[in-house]
Amino acid sequence: MGVVPLSQPTINSGTALCASESETRNFVRIAAAGTLLAGGVLLLAGQRRAGLVAAASGTALALLDQQETLHSWWSLLPGFIDDVQRVLGQVQGTVEDIATKRETLRQILTN
Repeated sequence: MGVVPLSQPTINSGTALCASESETRNFVRIAAAGTLLAGGVLLLAGQRRAGLVAAASGTALALLDQQETLHSWWSLLPGFIDDVQRVLGQVQGTVEDIATKRETLRQILTN
């Protein structure tokens, strides 16, 4: 009786890691979608606290799955804030200009 060595299939650790990561991402996406759906149903059913907790949990899971997107949004946020401040400054200037013209027109019409 002889011992026959059985060859083990070589698994590329990078491929196994990618498959495992893909399965984890799919699980997180399914869990996030299910939790958000359950939160919506609970909110529609009048269960406000449970619905808000479920929706917050689903949102946290979705953000966990989309970390790259969240990071890119976070890095773009200061630019958006600067743009909003610039627009608000322009609106403020326009409102002040209209107020000045209104006051001038009022003075002309009262005399």
